[in-house]
Amino acid sequence: MNKKIRFFQSINFKIAIVFVLLVLITVELIGAYFVKQLEQQNIDSFKSRITIENYIQDQLAVDLAKKDTSSANSDIRNLLSESSIANSADIQVVDVKGAVRGDSNVNAQDAVGQKSTVSQVKNTLYTGQTYEGFTYDGTSGSSNYTKVIPLKSTNSTGDDSNVIGAIYIKASMDSVYDNLNSIIRIFLIASVLAGFLSMIISIVISRAITQPIDAMKQQAIRMARGDYSGQVKIYGQDELGQLAVAVNNLSVRVEEAQEASEAERRRLDSVMAHMTDGVIATDRRGNVIIINETAMDFLNIRDEDAIGMSILKLLKISNDYNLRDLLENQKELLLTFETEEHHEMILRADFSLIQRETGFISGIVAVLHDVTEQQRSEREQRQFVSNVSHELRTPLTSVRSYIEALNDGAWKDPELAPRFLNVTAEETDRMIRMINDLLALSRLDSGTTKIDMETVNMNEFFSYILDRFDMMLKTDNEHTGETKHLREEEKKHYTIRREITRRDLWVEIDQDKFLQVVDNIMNNAIKYSPDGGVITARLLETHNHVILSITDQGLGIPAKDISHVFDRFYRVDKARSRKQGGTGLGLAISKEVVEALGGRIWVDSQEGKGSTFYISLPYEQMDSEDEWDEG
Repeated sequence: MNKKIRFFQSINFKIAIVFVLLVLITVELIGAYFVKQLEQQNIDSFKSRITIENYIQDQLAVDLAKKDTSSANSDIRNLLSESSIANSADIQVVDVKGAVRGDSNVNAQDAVGQKSTVSQVKNTLYTGQTYEGFTYDGTSGSSNYTKVIPLKSTNSTGDDSNVIGAIYIKASMDSVYDNLNSIIRIFLIASVLAGFLSMIISIVISRAITQPIDAMKQQAIRMARGDYSGQVKIYGQDELGQLAVAVNNLSVRVEEAQEASEAERRRLDSVMAHMTDGVIATDRRGNVIIINETAMDFLNIRDEDAIGMSILKLLKISNDYNLRDLLENQKELLLTFETEEHHEMILRADFSLIQRETGFISGIVAVLHDVTEQQRSEREQRQFVSNVSHELRTPLTSVRSYIEALNDGAWKDPELAPRFLNVTAEETDRMIRMINDLLALSRLDSGTTKIDMETVNMNEFFSYILDRFDMMLKTDNEHTGETKHLREEEKKHYTIRREITRRDLWVEIDQDKFLQVVDNIMNNAIKYSPDGGVITARLLETHNHVILSITDQGLGIPAKDISHVFDRFYRVDKARSRKQGGTGLGLAISKEVVEALGGRIWVDSQEGKGSTFYISLPYEQMDSEDEWDEG
């Protein structure tokens, strides 16, 4: 905000005051010197006028030497009246004894015959030296010039010898000082006028100086607000004009630099906003000054809350690390956070220093990488390798044990040998199935599996799959549209109930792979259903999906295991699954196949009440003219 400057605080006023003071001081110094010289000249002129003619002095000396005092006093009075200064000064003639013998002031004749009280007169009579000086009369308030001239007798040779008296002259200097005071008053009036005129001139001059400065100040204020459009007016080619040119050039350069900086900042903001990694920058105290959207999403924090917060507190590592640890050792850290969906998120934090050319550390930059999937994948890979090793080791161990028994002589036993060889063959088949399943998963993961999509009537295809299971089961009896079967392997009775829509549903699928998916789910339903259970197979359509579901009445899946049933090698009942020959990969393969077909598979289950597996496939309703008969 531009605060308004008062006139008395402005540089105009200061320049004017300085200029006026300089003029007044100069005028006063010159005036003082002039008045002093004039005073001295006037005093010297006045002193030169206040003197007694030489013939009068000589005659007064003769008259003082007369013995007839009365006659001598009369002659002295007459002589004093003839003096040219008698009207402007008071003249007294004093004999050697200090008695006043004559006075030029007609009103002071009473003093004649009296002793003189003037100390300078006494000194002159004693020393014979002429005295002159100035005295101030406090009563009248006037200044006086005083002069005492000794009178000496003349001997026969013409030389002055003894002091016989003195002439005391006192002249008022009021006229001299009145003239000086008049001159001083004129000088003071002239000084005031000079000060006033100098003030006006100085204001004009200061405005001429400060106007370009004020224009440059206004331009600087506009530049501070980000407005670089204005230009400072150049009033001349002097230093201020050159400064104005420099300010205009600076404005252009700053505008160009600002535009470049702003473009770079927008580019940096755009880069940071679209980065998949989080970026945090701090000052040298470790407080956050920059954070991008990705980092805020990772840390579930708002910009206004993050700015100014310590990076240690923001990353929740203050208990294990301090700022010096991050400055001295910029190693990467793995940080675990919990998302809003209560899922675990793992971030890798890489730290680097912000350093100037001098080596001064002005902050830290932390880059956050979301490695949740990577860490999960690595864990799954490790778990997968562990599961594969375990799953292969179990049948291999069994095969090895039976082969060792046969080598030890069991092959000679007609009862044990066929049974041992049969177990070995079954375990070998189990390993082959597992390896085939692993190869199938590997091809699905790598995307090398060939998907042969074709439009299929899902009603007929689903019925065909269920018919295959009817063929594998022995018919026990039939009633009310339901078929009761007995599976030889398990010696169980099952009922397969079909709830299939009569509307033809044409869906694009890979028949072979989708057949494998339904086989896996049906095998599981038969495997885990109780004796005499009912397996319900349904097929229906929604607005843009076909939903296929298979429900059993088995033990169900515990809630904690539902989210893992499609994981590789995951078994809810591990002992029973291995006993029944499962590899733990069927549902994992089913999930990959369904997703490759653009669909989705999930399970809904209650422990002790059975499970329902759902398969949803994309479906677009076909018009009657688009329908075609493959035959």
